[in-house]
Amino acid sequence: MSKLFVLDHPLIQHKLTYIRNKNTGTKEFRALVDEVSTLMAFEITRDMPLEETTIETPVTQATTKVISGKKIGLIPILRAGLGMVDGILKLIPAAKVGHVGLYRDPVTFTPTEYYIKLPSDIEERELIVIDPMLATGGSANDAIHSLKKRGATNIKLMCLIAAPEGIEVLQKEHPDVDIYLGALDEKLNEKGYIVPGLGDAGDRLFGTK
Repeated sequence: MSKLFVLDHPLIQHKLTYIRNKNTGTKEFRALVDEVSTLMAFEITRDMPLEETTIETPVTQATTKVISGKKIGLIPILRAGLGMVDGILKLIPAAKVGHVGLYRDPVTFTPTEYYIKLPSDIEERELIVIDPMLATGGSANDAIHSLKKRGATNIKLMCLIAAPEGIEVLQKEHPDVDIYLGALDEKLNEKGYIVPGLGDAGDRLFGTK
């Protein structure tokens, strides 16, 4: 069974409150998502392996630690996932970025893949799939299946908020994929929206309706 991490850092929870607020405008919403993504990246990279290296400080020689060559790939699910990428790249600037485009039918909620572009060496990378919301789990499930079909074996999922229904789907379909959240919400409503949620993340990020 995959592990579920709800990142309850006070700064993440504080900023999520303003992200949820319906009166938060596009500019502020975008900035807050960027900031929370940086904070979440700090937590999701906590288990990255280190190795020792020797350097010269201004005072003496020292044995210190660096990240041991772990290759990271960021895979935002289009389009809302794009809003989280820059925040993560602030901490992991060497990460390569791929994209998976999925369209969710508004009636059946079934996702359809319409675009995919990935780093050529995804089988060697630790991939972080990024989507602000994990609702039914359909988009994330299909995106992860697409990555595995192309050779990926080391995958994490990062979302701002999730519904229990989406968590259940992901843990059933991908027990090897750990899930990192800012918050786990109550449920989905009849339209497939997370409750209490934050509305449509893509529309609020890009000012569309």
